[in-house]
Amino acid sequence: MQSILIVGIIIFAGFIFGQIAKYLRLPKVTGYIIAGIFLNPGITNIIPKDFILHTSLITNLSLSIITFSVGGTLLYQNIKKLGKGILFITFFEAEFAFFAVIIGFLLIGPHFINAPFLTTIVPLSILLGCLGSPTDPTATLAVRDEYQAKGEVSDTIMGVAAFDDALGIMNYSLAIAIASIFVLNQPFNTNSSILNPIIIILSSILLGILVAIVFNLITKLFLKSESGGVFIVLTVGLLCLCFGIASYYKLDPLLSTMTMGAVVVNFNNKREIIFQALENYCEELVFVLFFTLSGMFLDFSVLGSSILLMIFFIFLRTIGKVSGTQLGAHLSKSSDKIKKYVAFGLIPQGGIVIGLALMIAHNPAFDSISKIIISVIIGATVFHELVGPICVKLSLKAAGEIK
Repeated sequence: MQSILIVGIIIFAGFIFGQIAKYLRLPKVTGYIIAGIFLNPGITNIIPKDFILHTSLITNLSLSIITFSVGGTLLYQNIKKLGKGILFITFFEAEFAFFAVIIGFLLIGPHFINAPFLTTIVPLSILLGCLGSPTDPTATLAVRDEYQAKGEVSDTIMGVAAFDDALGIMNYSLAIAIASIFVLNQPFNTNSSILNPIIIILSSILLGILVAIVFNLITKLFLKSESGGVFIVLTVGLLCLCFGIASYYKLDPLLSTMTMGAVVVNFNNKREIIFQALENYCEELVFVLFFTLSGMFLDFSVLGSSILLMIFFIFLRTIGKVSGTQLGAHLSKSSDKIKKYVAFGLIPQGGIVIGLALMIAHNPAFDSISKIIISVIIGATVFHELVGPICVKLSLKAAGEIK
């Protein structure tokens, strides 16, 4: 079957299932994932299995655009306006979820996975931990807009959900570096275990800053009155360069492209045109391709044995989110409404977390555990995208922000 025909099937199926999900008052991303599951070679023979193994170009391009957009949420003016409460809550809910999943899987992993502890259980726990951090702001945004919710709880949920994706990418960068040491069974030494991860993270950030400076100079000097389409061409071109250079030098490409977005949004006076053009003309197509493909990665031979692990992941992540939110709200002296109701608005998960899981799947070092990670994350994402919007609605209603 021709590749162009396969891409057409993927986009059309994602569109149809997305519209069905929207009709059922569910996030469209849920429909995209279900479309991917429907097209999965383990269920139907519509898409050849070999095609899925050669989709890294599509997923990497999609991820570069998504992470650039995540960086675009880090506008200093907005962070300053939201106050320290947002920062406290974001840090503690993301990190508590990170460590709750790691500790939990280190304890339960040996009882469910018959594999070496140091080279399998430990890296699996670390990688699942970093995937517990992010929250999907799209489900919260959809509920807030649908019911016209207004108030401090909905504003806090949206702020935290946007910022903890950025923190989740940083956790991912650190987790990848540390997990690689255990997978490759390297002896502990200061250079490989501490200095190398720090050098990789700092170098990735520096690369993103340099590419963003080039981007800003070009838009300032040569694109003074251009349309949004020209900015899309420049953005996608430099994102591919940034991602490719980071991958070539074994840096963290997601951290680089996110940093690029953060620098552009803070230092480019055409930021509104740039990010609005991406949102209007690229985002929907990227989401359809990206999330439909993610459903096609689900391995049903592993899914059955991973259901309990998925349940534990959801449970541990929820504990981390709730306890971290309450601690952050308490330390920042936030209102009682924020302490009570914000946590359950942070339950939805999707978006960037699937991208991070697919990045792990494309890394040969994690071949022995990537199928488990994909099964747990996609299963948990479908659950979170179904249950998450309901939790958001109940939280906002209990807070008195839905009339």
